[in-house]
Amino acid sequence: MFGKNYVAQLIERSAENPQDRRRFLKVASAAGLGVVGASAAAALTGPAADAASEAANSVSDAAILNFALNLEYLEAEFYSNAVHGHGLADDLTHGSGRRGRVHGGARVPFTSKRVHQIAYEIAKDELDHVKFLRSALGSAAVSRPNINIKESFTAAAHAAGLITSGHTFDAYASEDNFLLAAFIFEDVGVTAYKGAAPLISNKTYLSAAAGILAVEAYHAATVRTELLDRGLADDANGLAFGRTPGQVLNIVYLTPKVANSGGFYPHGVNGQLHTSS
Repeated sequence: MFGKNYVAQLIERSAENPQDRRRFLKVASAAGLGVVGASAAAALTGPAADAASEAANSVSDAAILNFALNLEYLEAEFYSNAVHGHGLADDLTHGSGRRGRVHGGARVPFTSKRVHQIAYEIAKDELDHVKFLRSALGSAAVSRPNINIKESFTAAAHAAGLITSGHTFDAYASEDNFLLAAFIFEDVGVTAYKGAAPLISNKTYLSAAAGILAVEAYHAATVRTELLDRGLADDANGLAFGRTPGQVLNIVYLTPKVANSGGFYPHGVNGQLHTSS
């Protein structure tokens, strides 16, 4: 069990209110991400918790995890459609902020058992990430924003030089297209979690983020290996760098300028961190 001093440090920057903070600690403990004694958890109530909440920094750890949840919604919708032909269940998409729809998505005509299995496993992992973050954040969790996984891929492929002006890119038309699209998400996911790590002070939150980062890295490595085997990518270097939330949004909004929406998120993401840089 952690001592009271450690718990006091945990609540300095945690959830967006005391109730959500207690919920996260309970879920994290059950998931093996860190154990806080019952007496310590009980101490996260009353004036002390309220004061800690008021003293929290302007960008809380929960705000960062909500930013990650926006990305997980996108990934989960992309992979669920590719494997199952449909997106997330409605009960996994509600929360704070405006709940949006998903435009696009279809089952991929897989011909390789290996690639189909890769897609299936990643789809399950991304679904688990959404479930975990939503449970951890509780009532502070943001809802799924509007997501475009159709025209946005054409814009992304054009920017990456995969297609020329006037052509379209359907991420679900073939295994090759699916893998190229998947690598965009996995690369963004890895760099987003790595970039967020220095911003998270709550060690329990950091442990959770590190666990998701490891899984995203497995995904990226698997997809990259498959692309290399098919001659669809060059392995320039093996360094995983980090991107700030603003830099990540610059990619998924598909704009080189400061923006609040665009690309995969036509109306922007939900939560405090929503502007690209």
